[in-house]
Amino acid sequence: MERSPGEGPSPSPMDQPSAPSDPTDQPPAAHAKLDPGSGGQPAGPGAAGEALAVLTSFGRRLLVLIPVYLAGAVGLSVGFVLFGLALYLGWRRVRDEKERSLRAARQLLDDEEQLTAKTLYMSHRELPAWVSFPDVEKAEWLNKIVAQVWPFLGQYMEKLLAETVAPAVRGSNPHLQTFTFTRVELGEKPLRIIGVKVHPGQRKEQILLDLNISYVGDVQIDVEVKKYFCKAGVKGMQLHGVLRVILEPLIGDLPIVGAVSMFFIRRPTLDINWTGMTNLLDIPGLSSLSDTMIMDSIAAFLVLPNRLLVPLVPDLQDVAQLRSPLPRGIIRIHLLAARGLSSKDKYVKGLIEGKSDPYALVRLGTQTFCSRVIDEELNPQWGETYEVMVHEVPGQEIEVEVFDKDPDKDDFLGRMKLDVGKVLQAGVLDDWFPLQGGQGQVHLRLEWLSLLSDAEKLEQVLQWNRGVSSRPEPPSAAILVVYLDRAQDLPLKKGNKEPNPMVQLSIQDVTQESKAVYSTNCPVWEEAFRFFLQDPQSQELDVQVKDDSRALTLGALTLPLARLLTAPELTLDQWFQLSSSGPNSRLYIKLVMRILYLDSSEICFPTVPGSPGAWDVDSESPQRGSSVDAPPRPCHTTPDSQFGTEHVLRIHVLEAQDLIAKDRFLGGLVKGKSDPYVKLKLAGRSFRSHVVREDLNPRWNEVFEVIVTSVPGQELEVEVFDKDLDKDDFLGRCKVSLTTVLNSGFLDEWLTLEDVPSGRLHLRLERLTPRPTAAELEEVLQVNSLIQTQKSAELAAALLSVYMERAEDLPLRKGTKPPNPYATLTVGDTSHKTKTVSQTSAPVWDESASFLIRKPHIESLELQVRGEGTGLLGSLSLPLSELLVADQLCLDRWFTLSSGQGQVLLRAQLGILVSQHSGVEAHSHSYSHSSSSLSEEPELWGGPPHITSSAPELRQRLTHVDSPLEAPAGPLGQVKLTVWYYSEERKLGPSTERTRSSRSLCVPVAAARQEPRHQEEDLPEEADPESRI
Repeated sequence: MERSPGEGPSPSPMDQPSAPSDPTDQPPAAHAKLDPGSGGQPAGPGAAGEALAVLTSFGRRLLVLIPVYLAGAVGLSVGFVLFGLALYLGWRRVRDEKERSLRAARQLLDDEEQLTAKTLYMSHRELPAWVSFPDVEKAEWLNKIVAQVWPFLGQYMEKLLAETVAPAVRGSNPHLQTFTFTRVELGEKPLRIIGVKVHPGQRKEQILLDLNISYVGDVQIDVEVKKYFCKAGVKGMQLHGVLRVILEPLIGDLPIVGAVSMFFIRRPTLDINWTGMTNLLDIPGLSSLSDTMIMDSIAAFLVLPNRLLVPLVPDLQDVAQLRSPLPRGIIRIHLLAARGLSSKDKYVKGLIEGKSDPYALVRLGTQTFCSRVIDEELNPQWGETYEVMVHEVPGQEIEVEVFDKDPDKDDFLGRMKLDVGKVLQAGVLDDWFPLQGGQGQVHLRLEWLSLLSDAEKLEQVLQWNRGVSSRPEPPSAAILVVYLDRAQDLPLKKGNKEPNPMVQLSIQDVTQESKAVYSTNCPVWEEAFRFFLQDPQSQELDVQVKDDSRALTLGALTLPLARLLTAPELTLDQWFQLSSSGPNSRLYIKLVMRILYLDSSEICFPTVPGSPGAWDVDSESPQRGSSVDAPPRPCHTTPDSQFGTEHVLRIHVLEAQDLIAKDRFLGGLVKGKSDPYVKLKLAGRSFRSHVVREDLNPRWNEVFEVIVTSVPGQELEVEVFDKDLDKDDFLGRCKVSLTTVLNSGFLDEWLTLEDVPSGRLHLRLERLTPRPTAAELEEVLQVNSLIQTQKSAELAAALLSVYMERAEDLPLRKGTKPPNPYATLTVGDTSHKTKTVSQTSAPVWDESASFLIRKPHIESLELQVRGEGTGLLGSLSLPLSELLVADQLCLDRWFTLSSGQGQVLLRAQLGILVSQHSGVEAHSHSYSHSSSSLSEEPELWGGPPHITSSAPELRQRLTHVDSPLEAPAGPLGQVKLTVWYYSEERKLGPSTERTRSSRSLCVPVAAARQEPRHQEEDLPEEADPESRI
C-alpha cells in the first residue's frame, strides 16, 4: 500500500521485506535521510552515484558529437566524419579482440589440466607440447620457482627502468627531459614454462635445452612526458615461443657452466594491450605495423642468429665466439617448381574460374626470400636459388609458403615445413613436397654445404660453381664472418668533442652497419657480421668508421680477402691500423673465412621426382594414423663440425724445488722433510704421480696424456701433497690456462706454488695435433720409445676418433618387439657406452668418442651392440691397421655386424701424434732438399722428458755444423741419426730415423765429437759441454 508524505516516519526494518545482509547493498532505513521533495524516499549515496554515472555517460556522448560539430563548422564533408567513425570502430574491434584473446589465454593457463583433458578426449585442437611430443617434459617445479621469484623480479625491473632506462631516454632527446615511469608492475601472473626438451649427445662441452614458454601477464607499465601532458603505457601482454638455452662451456670448476646463451629459434608471437596515447597503435593498419616493428626490435638481439650471452665466470675466453658462433652449415635451396596449385582468381562474380598468379616465400629463421610472380599459371616454374645460414641443428626449419598475387590481399595456396636436420643427414634432397593447408606440391632441391678451413678446396669449389650455374653471378664459394670488437684512439670531432662512432662493412654491393656507440673515441661494439663470397681471391673487405651522422669519416681499412687464404685456419685475429685517421687509431677485428663444400660422395641414393607423400613435412600438426616414410639411407656419416678437432696434451711433471717440510718427529722437536707427490686435474680426468721419499727438491720425470678440446675457460690444476699415514699435507697449487698451451703449442716453465710460503714446480706441456698421414708413424714410435720413462705409461702414438651415428635392421626381441639398443666402443682397457634408444631396430645415436692409441699396428676397435634385457645384438672388430692404409686414415661407411643381421654406420678416423719438439717434426722433411737445408732445420727439443733442462743427466741440443753427415750419398745411400748421450751411464743411444736410397745398412757408433768451446753459450748455465752431441 502506498504511503502519503504526511504519514510520518518510515517503518522499522522489521516491517520491511527481507533485504540482503550486506549493509553496503541496502543501508538501514533508520539511518536514511529523507528528501522532502522526493516523496519521503531516501536519497542516499546510491542515488548520487547513479546521477553521476548518467552525467558521465551523457558527457562522453557529447564528446563524441564534438568532432561532428567541428566538421560542420569548418565546412568539411560528411566523408571525414564517416572516416573517423570507421577508424573508431576498427580500433574498438582490435581492442575487443585483444582483450578477448587475453582472457581466453588466462583461462587456459588457470585451468590447463581440465582443458587439456577435454581437448584430448573431446576435440582435435592442438595439445600442449608435453602431450604432443613424448620427449618434452613438464616442468611444474620450475614454474613454482618462477612464481616465487616473480615479485622480486618485479622490484628489480622497477629499479632498472627508473634508474637506468629512464635517464637514458631523457638524455637521448631534449624533448624527453621530463620522461618518467609512473607505474611499473609485472602483475600477479608469472611467466610459465609449458614444457622442457633436452637435446642429449650434441656436444660434450654443452647442455642444450628448449623451453616452451608462455607469458599471459597482467603487466602494467605507464610512462609520462609531463612537459607535453602525454601519457602512454602497456596493460596486459602475451608472449609465446620456444626459447633455446645453451649452457656452454662446461668447465671443471665452479660454477661448472662458463656462460649461458639464450635465444628464440623462431620469432615468438607477441600481443600487447596499449593504454593512453599508445591506444592509437591499435588502429587497423597501425596495429600490424607496430607489432612488426616491436618484433623486429626483439629479433635484433634475441632471435637467431642473435643471442643473449650471460658469462658466469670472469675472464672467459672467446666470448665473441660464444656470442656469435660460426654457422653449423649452409643450405642451398633450389626453388624449382610447383604443380597442382588451386585456382583463386574468379571472374564475373565467380561464374568463370581463372587461374592463379603464384609466388613463394622461403624462410629459415630471420632469413626470408621472395620469388618472382608467375602470371596465370597453376604449374609454375621458378628455377631460383637461395643460400641460407643454419645456426642451430636441431630446431630450425625451412618453411615455404605459396601465395596468389592479388591487388588487395594475397590468397594463401599452401605451405610446407622441413627440419634442417633431415637435410644435414641426407646431404642432398631433391623431391616434391606436398603443401599443407591447400593443394599441390612444390619441388625443392636442398643441398647441405659444409664449412671447411682448407684453402686448397677453394679452386675445386670455384670450378664446380662455374660449371653448374648459368647465371651471371655464380653461387657462393665461401662465407666470411667478421667479429667487430673495438677501436682505439679515434680522432675527435670539431671542438674536441667525442664522436659517436659506428662502422660500415662492405663487400662489393653488400653493406652492413654496426650500432653507434655514443660519446667515446674508444668504442666497444662486440658485434658479428656475415657475408657470402663468390670469389675470395678477388674480393675485398672495405671498412669505414664514421660518426653516426655518416658525414664524418673517422678511419678506413681495405683488406684483400686473399690474405685470409694464406692465414692459419683461414683466420685473422689482430689489430689493424686505420688510414685517413689519427696516428694511433686502430681497429681490432677477427675475420674467419670458411669454404662452402658440397660432398657429392654423399649422394648415393636416387630420388624419384614426382613421388608424392615422401615426407610428412608439417611437424607442427601431428595427426594420428599418418604415416611418415623414412628418409633416404645416407652412405656417409654427418658428424658435428667439432668432431675430430681434439688435441692431446702431453704433461711432463719434471721436478720441484724448495718445498716446505711437513714431517715432524718427537712431538715436533725434530724437523724432517716431506714425501711429495703431484695431483693433476684436467678435462674431467685426474692423474697422480709417484711419491718421492724424504725430498724437498724431488724429481718425478713422469709423463701424462689427456685428450682435450679447444673449449675456452679450461685450466690444468696442479696440486702438490706430502704423503702421510693419515691425511696428506698440502704443499701448494698452481694453474695453467689450457688456451695458452693450445695457442702456443709448447710451454716449459717453473711455476710458483700458491697458498704456501715457498716452492715451485717445473712442468713441460706440449700440444700434440693429430695428422691424417701414416708416413711419420715409425718415427713417432721410435721417439716415444726413447723418451719413455720408467714411471710413466706407454706414450700414445695416435688418436682414434669414432663417430657412432646409427644402426639398421637389428634383430628383434622375442616375438616382434623391437629392442632397446645401445653400443659400447672399446679400445684396450678404455670403453665408451652410448645412450639407449627405446624400442627401435634402427637407432640413431649421434655420439662420438676418442681413444689414445699406443700401437696402431696391433690394436683394434671393438664394437658391441646390445639391447637392454636382450643381450648381444651384434658385434664388430675393426683392426686399426686398416685405417693406416685408408685415405686420410679414415673409414666412413656401413659395417655389417658379425651376427649377420644388422649394420652400423660409423666413422673411424686416426691421427698420428707428431711432436714438434721431439725431433720428428724436423726429421719428417723430404731429403730431396740440398744438404745445406740440414743446417736450417729448427732447433730440436732438449732431450727426453724425464731428463730436465736443468738436470745434469742429459744436455742435448742439435746444432748442425759442418760434418761428414753433409757428405754426398754413398753407394748404399745415407742415414740420419739422433744420438742421445746419457752422462750418468756414459753411453750413447742412437736412433735411425730416415734413410735415402738405402738397402741393408749397419752403422756403428764409435765416438762423439765434442763441440767447439765457443758454442757453450747455447747451453743452460749449469750444463756440461761434454753432453752436447
